[in-house]
Amino acid sequence: QVQLVESGGGLVQAGGSLRLSCTASGRTFGNYAMGWFLQAPGKEREFVAAIRRSGSRTPYADSEKGRFTSPRDNAKNPVYLQMNSLHPEATAVYYCAAEASTRWDSIPNRGPDYDYWGQGTQVTVSS
Repeated sequence: QVQLVESGGGLVQAGGSLRLSCTASGRTFGNYAMGWFLQAPGKEREFVAAIRRSGSRTPYADSEKGRFTSPRDNAKNPVYLQMNSLHPEATAVYYCAAEASTRWDSIPNRGPDYDYWGQGTQVTVSS
């Protein structure tokens, strides 16, 4: 069994920054892809960024919504989402997720690709 826990959310003013954290327990994650998603009120969950199962990074590991980081190269536990210059449109619940079923070097960017999800952390950006 895998447990994922997000933290670091909160209330920030527009233009501010947050770093979200995702900590995994229950098994090793060396062979897992790790991803971040967001879900705004009344909308479907959206992909933000991911690190591949291989640990390597591509342009798709980052997006305009945030930058995927880790304590060291190719590390996957914990992982972080660094968000700068936040706009009110970034207000959402942010989830981390893990999977080990896609191709080794693929970038999973769809919710159904993932097997494990955290409970989410709320990010609210005020104007």
